[in-house]
Amino acid sequence: MKRYCLAIDLKNDPELIAEYKRHHKNVWPEISESIKAAGIDNAEIYCVGNRLFMILEVNPSFSFEKKAEMDAHNPHVQEWETLMWRYQQALPVAKAGEKWLLMEKIYQLK
Repeated sequence: MKRYCLAIDLKNDPELIAEYKRHHKNVWPEISESIKAAGIDNAEIYCVGNRLFMILEVNPSFSFEKKAEMDAHNPHVQEWETLMWRYQQALPVAKAGEKWLLMEKIYQLK
């Protein structure tokens, strides 16, 4: 199984951060279904301060291009992404239009 790690920031507002966390306690079923349909077997999001870290464990059918194409044609995902962007902000190193950024693995215990 392949693993990807991604990061994004939340707006540095304690009320918005708390609201974002509440949304993730009750993720819409259509969102969970779209994640699984894209070939993602497990997804976890961690938070420290206003920084989010996401781990995706994917099967061989997954690709970021396939996920983006599926999301573009799913009105529930588009609605969810618009809602989440109310709380999120791009990382300082992000290019225009980038949200979650893929992180580079730099160490593994052997």
